[in-house]
Amino acid sequence: MADDPRSRPETPLVVCIAGSPRRHGNSEQMLDACIRGIEAAGGVAERIAVVEYGIKPCQGCNACSLTGECVVRDRMREIYPRLDAADAIVVASPVYFATVPAVLKALYDRCQPYWARIHVLKEPPAGPKRPGALLLVRGGGDSFGFQAAVYTTKSVFAVLGVECVEQVKVEGPDSPSDIGRHPDALMRAEEVGRSIVARVRGVGG
Repeated sequence: MADDPRSRPETPLVVCIAGSPRRHGNSEQMLDACIRGIEAAGGVAERIAVVEYGIKPCQGCNACSLTGECVVRDRMREIYPRLDAADAIVVASPVYFATVPAVLKALYDRCQPYWARIHVLKEPPAGPKRPGALLLVRGGGDSFGFQAAVYTTKSVFAVLGVECVEQVKVEGPDSPSDIGRHPDALMRAEEVGRSIVARVRGVGG
């Protein structure tokens, strides 16, 4: 559509992935703040709450190494074109046992076709690296921290042609209302939204 703001290159499209199995919890409230920053900076934020998609796990069939496409028929097929169209990607997630929860990991694993296109089919990159951001919340008590969640996300970002340029990591919130006790983290998440839009436009960064 000609009047779709996403059709105008000066209006960056940022796909915002809510990775928690619980809607509107601490990590998604961080994402809400980031979206406020994106929209304030003139970007368009498109939210994907993965728990609502019923994404099946990768079945390890390697069919995508032949075709570059996934053979599993589910709503992940709605997500692939949105990942492709994004000018930037933001992921918000709680940390479960040092990494991302199963609903988000299923989405990550279903990005195997992108890996196959690069490493097996030797397709050239679709374009320059896009900026990405990661917002993580953990309750604490686990000595293994955030790193597994960070590396897992960066691995997926790599095959999507995304560079993780911003991170916000918050330790302490557990019940859904706890993030309100961390206003600095919410402010930082909003700043990340503004920064991501600026990076897409080539301003700063």
